[in-house]
Amino acid sequence: MPEPCVRRPGVAIVKDGREEAESAPRRGRPRSIETTNAILESAYALMATTGLAATTIDAIARHSSVSKMTIYKWWPSREALLIDAFLHHAAKMLPLPPASAGSPAARARRHAAAYAEALQGEFGKVQLAVISECISKTGSAELFYARYLQFRRDALVDMIAAGQKDGSIQAESPPENLYDAIYGSLFYRYIFGIAPITPGYARSLVDLVLRPKG
Repeated sequence: MPEPCVRRPGVAIVKDGREEAESAPRRGRPRSIETTNAILESAYALMATTGLAATTIDAIARHSSVSKMTIYKWWPSREALLIDAFLHHAAKMLPLPPASAGSPAARARRHAAAYAEALQGEFGKVQLAVISECISKTGSAELFYARYLQFRRDALVDMIAAGQKDGSIQAESPPENLYDAIYGSLFYRYIFGIAPITPGYARSLVDLVLRPKG
């Protein structure tokens, strides 16, 4: 099943299906891809090395050698920039599995295992920090969902639905619930440190929830 080519605020879909951070509605000259990448990579590097509190617009501007005026013109808020920086990194580290990667269940196993592994490193810490920042600044995680999670969740839900349709996934619950059971469980275990999260555990969880055929 090809991934849906859906456009949403903060994201552009490049020709191979990967997500890339995009600006808010553009004003004036088109954005430079090189400058955009410099800003996003600087923001993520600062979050990972110095922490969220130190990742200010001033610090990002200095690190990327881009003016604060440019950053403020391209992003509606610091939170939006931090989310897009996380998205930019996640798109490279955890790409959505293409149809050529196997059956829907096989792709779900591969992606869940990669996510479980990523949670153990700086990726997990940055993700949790960005979500916490959104909640503390806006009172909810809605901005994180709209700019990062919604597209990825929808694509994986569609993948699960395709598996149910072709019979390779035997679980009968709504695909949205199946997705949440997998990734909600992984994130829950990560936040509270209930038990180690390993790629093997993630693959077993996918099989338990999706009940793949064969």
